[in-house]
Amino acid sequence: MSLDFSFSAEHESVRDTVRRLCQDELAPLVVDAEENECFPRQAFTRWGELGLLGVRYPEADGGSGMDKVSDCIVREELSYMSQGFASAWSAHTHLGIWPIWKTGTPDQRERFFKPALAGEKVAGFGLSEPDGGSNVRAMKTRAERVPGGWKLNGSKLYITNAPIADFLLVAARTEPELKPDAISLFIVELPNPGFDIHKLRKEGIRSSETALIHITDAFVPDDCLLGGRTGTYPVILESLSENRVGVAANALGMARAAFDAAKAFAEDRIVAGKRVGDYQAIGHKLADMSAQIEAAKWLVYYGAWRVDQGTLDAATAARVKLVASETALSVSEQAIRIHGGAGIMREYPVGRIHRDALVYVIGEGTSEVQRNIIARSIGFKP
Repeated sequence: MSLDFSFSAEHESVRDTVRRLCQDELAPLVVDAEENECFPRQAFTRWGELGLLGVRYPEADGGSGMDKVSDCIVREELSYMSQGFASAWSAHTHLGIWPIWKTGTPDQRERFFKPALAGEKVAGFGLSEPDGGSNVRAMKTRAERVPGGWKLNGSKLYITNAPIADFLLVAARTEPELKPDAISLFIVELPNPGFDIHKLRKEGIRSSETALIHITDAFVPDDCLLGGRTGTYPVILESLSENRVGVAANALGMARAAFDAAKAFAEDRIVAGKRVGDYQAIGHKLADMSAQIEAAKWLVYYGAWRVDQGTLDAATAARVKLVASETALSVSEQAIRIHGGAGIMREYPVGRIHRDALVYVIGEGTSEVQRNIIARSIGFKP
């Protein structure tokens, strides 16, 4: 048995490309996007030009033909710059179009998947609801068969990209029974007169636009039922499990950014003739943060490797997401403490990073949900 913890030359090239893009073109947009809570759509165009929206997809289907490790590298570097930008990217390139690539008809791939890869159309994923969160089996949004298509009624909450999206994948119940095969996905082109989209104001990931959606008698034609069939619940579950590894990479990027900011502050800040970092209390904090990040890093990329091997299971995905998200939260809090009063000033990034990190111990399945999944995998029934 051999172990290799190094990244390939191709992986390092991807990291370099994203870092240069962030430093040279995207970073100057972050402050305005955060203050105004408006995402710059030109970022999607640029990502499309560079092939960064198709990292995870085969070249034969218009993608860049890379692996999950590459996908996680992109997420990590975008999140290092801004989690709001990374969140918009993730909701589009994974949740918004992955099921179409996986299950869509040739026509659906041509109309939605391909232009989304090019950054010509923006996508999102409508799953969570006001009463049930992301508990798919408790879904109340319903789709009723009508001549020529379906009529949707219900509501969706915390839907990333919805205010700027050209289409959304929307999960709805196609049968009244609470069973998995009664849940289907619909591709809804926007604007749709039955979709009332309310943009939400947020404390975290402010530059990523999020919405509450009221759905009233929204007509969706037959050719926009994903895959032309009902009962796509397994596709939803598969997408969510893989995305938990992905958002763990997002969390890793945030943790690194918070650590680097804290380290720089500890080097520059002088108190009583010594660098702040030379005081044991601060040095120990930084040491713990460094160790947490290193542990999370290799768990994240182990999860990505499992995806590429086709062996990812729900419990592994839960462990990866739990550890990485809690690391981002802990490290960003300690970074604020190291900054002292400066930590709550907007000229420093650590307050923003901490607000963003809070989102990921809740979103994509709370830490408590991840612990339930893990506990069940080891024989308990919480």
